[in-house]
Amino acid sequence: MGSLRTRNVVVAGVLLALSCAGACAQSAAPGAARAYPVKPIRLIVPFPAGASSDIVGRMLAQKMSEPLGEPVVADNRAGAGGNLGIALTAKAAPDGYTIVIATANIAVSPSLYVNPGYDPVNDLAPVARLTSIPNILLVHPSVPAKTLRQFIDLARAHPGKLNFGSGGAGTTNHLANELLKHLEKINIVHIPYKGVTQAMTAMMGGEVDEVVMPVTTAIPQIRAGKVRALAVLTGQRVPTLPEVPTGIEAGVAGFTMPLWYGMFAPAGTPRDIVLRLNRELVKVLEAPDMREQFAAQGVDPWPGTPEQLGELLRTDIERYGAIARSAGLQRQ
Repeated sequence: MGSLRTRNVVVAGVLLALSCAGACAQSAAPGAARAYPVKPIRLIVPFPAGASSDIVGRMLAQKMSEPLGEPVVADNRAGAGGNLGIALTAKAAPDGYTIVIATANIAVSPSLYVNPGYDPVNDLAPVARLTSIPNILLVHPSVPAKTLRQFIDLARAHPGKLNFGSGGAGTTNHLANELLKHLEKINIVHIPYKGVTQAMTAMMGGEVDEVVMPVTTAIPQIRAGKVRALAVLTGQRVPTLPEVPTGIEAGVAGFTMPLWYGMFAPAGTPRDIVLRLNRELVKVLEAPDMREQFAAQGVDPWPGTPEQLGELLRTDIERYGAIARSAGLQRQ
C-alpha cells in the first residue's frame, strides 16, 4: 500500500509538472497574445512644430504615456496640408503603435485633392474626438482695416491686390478664405505655405496681408501687437479674446469655420486597442489640470467615442465638399 501511494504521488507530481510546462510553453509560443502596449507609440503630428495641432498633440502625448506604461512620442511629419502625415499613418501597420492627430482638414481633402494619399473613411480607424478650437482671421498691422467689414471693402476696392497665407491647399485656413471670397464676391490671392505657423511668420514679415489660423497659435502674437484680430470664425466669441467679434457679428452671414481635432489609427487596428486608446484619451481630456491648460490655450476639450468621430468626419466631408463646390474650387 505504501509503495502504491508513493507511486501515485510521483505520477501526480509528474503530471503537474508537465501541465505547468505545457502552460508555460503555450504562453511563450510565437503569436501568443501580449498586453498592449509593449513598446513606444508613435503619434504622428502632420503639421510643423509650433502649430496648434503640435501643441495639442504634445500635451496629449505626455499625459497618455503614464497610464499606458509606454512613451507616446510625437513625430512631426508636415506637408501637403497635413496629408503627408495622415497618409503615413494610413499605410502603417494596424497594430496600435502608429496613430495620428488630425484636424478638420482631413474632411476637406476629398474635395480638394484627386488623390490625397489616403481615403479618410476607409483607410483610417477613428479612435477619439479630442478638442474644438476656434479659427481667427488676422491681418498685418499695416493693413488699413480695423474691422472685417473694412477689410472686405478694401479687397473689393482693390481686386487681386490683397493676399492671404495658409497652411497649404485644403487646410481649413485656406477654405475659410475661399468661403469669405465666395460669400462677399471679393478677389484676394492665395499664397500657400508648408504650415500655418510659416504663414503667420510670413504675415508678420509683411509677405502676406491676412491669415486665418487657430486661436491657440495666434494669442501670443495678438497680445504682443504683432497682428490684428478682426473676427473669430465660430458662433460665439472666444472667452480668451472677448473683444474680438465673430464673423457673423461682423456682418458676414454664414462665415464660420471652427477647427476640431481627432485621433485616428490605421484601418484594421484591433477594436480592443482602439477602445484602450479611447479610454485613456477621454480620461486625459476630462482631467481638471488638462482642462485648465487647454482653456489657457483657447482650446475646448471635446472628448468623444470612435463612433462620434466617425460621424463627425462623414458629416464634415459633405459640408466642406459643398463649400468647395460653391466656391468653384478645382480638385488638384
